[in-house]
Amino acid sequence: MEPLLLDGKKLADELKLEIAAEVATYVAKGQRAPHLAAILVGNDGGSETYVGHKVKACEQVGFQSTMLRFPDTITEAELMAEITKLNNDNTIDGFIVQLPLPKTISADNVILHIDPKKDVDGFHPINVGRVALGIDAYVSATPLGITKILERYNIATEGKNCVVIGRSNIVGRPMSILMSGAGKTGNATVTVCHSKTKNLKEICLQADIIIAALGKPEFLTGDMVKEGAVIIDVGTTRVTDATAKAGWRLKGDVKFAEVAPKASAITPVPGGVGPMTVVSLLLNTLKAYKHAF
Repeated sequence: MEPLLLDGKKLADELKLEIAAEVATYVAKGQRAPHLAAILVGNDGGSETYVGHKVKACEQVGFQSTMLRFPDTITEAELMAEITKLNNDNTIDGFIVQLPLPKTISADNVILHIDPKKDVDGFHPINVGRVALGIDAYVSATPLGITKILERYNIATEGKNCVVIGRSNIVGRPMSILMSGAGKTGNATVTVCHSKTKNLKEICLQADIIIAALGKPEFLTGDMVKEGAVIIDVGTTRVTDATAKAGWRLKGDVKFAEVAPKASAITPVPGGVGPMTVVSLLLNTLKAYKHAF
């Protein structure tokens, strides 16, 4: 039996239509449109692409967007001054500082300097802490996108065994908190696995839900998955492929051809979690906007 394909692109398009309709009602009342800003430092190709997607998504839903570009020679003090301006600008609801930053700038210091009320990336310790406590917060975009996939596709999580592979502060850790919390897509029993975990295969074989977020292409293979498991693939690694037009293909952390036949539901790569990450940023910005009125 074919698994249910958890189509993140389709869901993202649906959510964009919902966001656009809601924004239109506010604008019709004479309110300004939600406004998202992004700071981009240097000329990292991946960062350029990500920010470009975010700007385009803003246009699609009727948001105003501002991109602030700075050379990689900008000092930490100068960047902090720019962040302060955004913190104090009442016409901007939320903003992000695209990572990675040059080595001369501390990403931790930058994140700490962002006003938590405008931290639509959900990286500030106050937002991370609020998520951990189950208090309303800006949830980081990828975990929020995954919860929306689970919710919209009616994937039951209560009482399920969930394995999260990866313990990053951006995906793995917050995802484990959300899955074990008391929310709509929570109440699961969660095991967080990482590079030091022993018997990983045996642990995965007990899982009803596996969230693979470790950044190793095709790491999760068919022999690590039990029949009927739900598989969420967060990986997006460019792998050299001479047969591809671009010379590379995007690979997930899951060996799809092996795992899909055993899964009850699975996200593809590309077209799964990725599009939902961008939409989650829009959802957080809309949330910040509504707090402003």
